[in-house]
This record gives sequence, structure tokens and C-alpha cells, in this order.
Amino acid sequence: MTRPLIGITPDIVNGTVLLSCNYVDAVQKAGGVPMVLPPRPELAPSFVRICDAVILSGGSDVIMEDWGQETHEQASPVERQRQDFDRAMLASLEEAPDVPVLAICLGMQLMGLEHGARFEQHLPDSLESAEAHQHDSIHAIEGEDLNGQVTSHHHQALLDGGRLQVIARADDGVVEGVSDPDRRFYMGVQWHPERTEHDALGAGLFRKLIAACR
Repeated sequence: MTRPLIGITPDIVNGTVLLSCNYVDAVQKAGGVPMVLPPRPELAPSFVRICDAVILSGGSDVIMEDWGQETHEQASPVERQRQDFDRAMLASLEEAPDVPVLAICLGMQLMGLEHGARFEQHLPDSLESAEAHQHDSIHAIEGEDLNGQVTSHHHQALLDGGRLQVIARADDGVVEGVSDPDRRFYMGVQWHPERTEHDALGAGLFRKLIAACR
């Protein structure tokens, strides 16, 4: 059986395309062929046509001017090309609802914002337990099908799912997972499954993504 081709959006740092090998390893172990996508927004429709599934990887902070807000002074924004590329991929994926999508950390935040979610730019401004979500912390999440300990590293978060369904929250209420139940597999998670030891919340998510390709 031919392994499905899984396109992964990379980060861009000082003009260099970067992607942790953890993503590549997780996709390969789950049965897919990982492909790092060159971050060119104009190529997004072509990538969506050739990929069997797409992963929007993690990164730094959102450039909020795209949603009519000033970017928080504590933010470390992604490079413009990275955000433009991920948004172009999300727009192209709206035209291909059968293509499975897994959005991680920054990827989930962009997914939520594109679907009208409200957004907290700096959790310490509104949440006493914000420290629990930073510095590769391990904390519990709860959801209908998602329960366990996960590894997170973020200071920004969705406040709701917008047009998406919230499927998991941390014990302090922070949104940790969203999905579109009307699509084959369209999920965003705030944690890093490629670095999470809990099988169902780590490697298991990549296996589900691969299974949705078949």
C-alpha cells in the first residue's frame, strides 16, 4: 500500500526554512511520507492538490494586525511570509474539505482565527495559571475524546472556537483543541503531539491523521 504524502508547513527564521525533526519522525512512524512545504503562499493551491493531508506546525506568535488588532508588546511575531503561507494553506484547504488537517500550536491559533475565534495575545494578562502553559510545561487536558497529560509551550491562546467546536480544554479553562465535525479530519491542538509521551494525545493523533487519508 502506498504511504500517504503529508505536507508540513515549516517555520522561517532569519530567511532560513526550519522544521523540527520531531514532526518528520512522527509522520513517518505513523505510516506517512513527510514533505516539508516551501513557504510560498502562491503555491498553496498546488500543495493542497498533491498532498493527502496537511500539518500546520508550531511557531512563535501571531501577527494580529491581520485581524485588526495591534500585536502585543510581549509577542515575538512570526515572520510575515510564514503567516501568509499558513493562511494561504488554510484558505486553499477550505476549497478541499476532504483533505485531512492537523494544526499544532501556532497552526491551531491561525486555524481558529480564520474561523472567527476570539484570541488572548498574552495569557498572563488574564490568567493566574499562565505559567503552566509556558516553557515546555506538562499539564492535563480534558475533552470528550482527549484526556491526559500534554506538553505545551505558549503564552497566547484561543478564547473560543469561533465557528469550530472546542473539543479539549486545560484544567484552567484554556482552549486546547478545536475541530470541525462536518469534515473528515480537521483538528487543531494547542499542545505539541510530536513531543507528547501520552500515546493517544501524541503519536495517536498522527496515526488518526494518516488513517483519515485512506
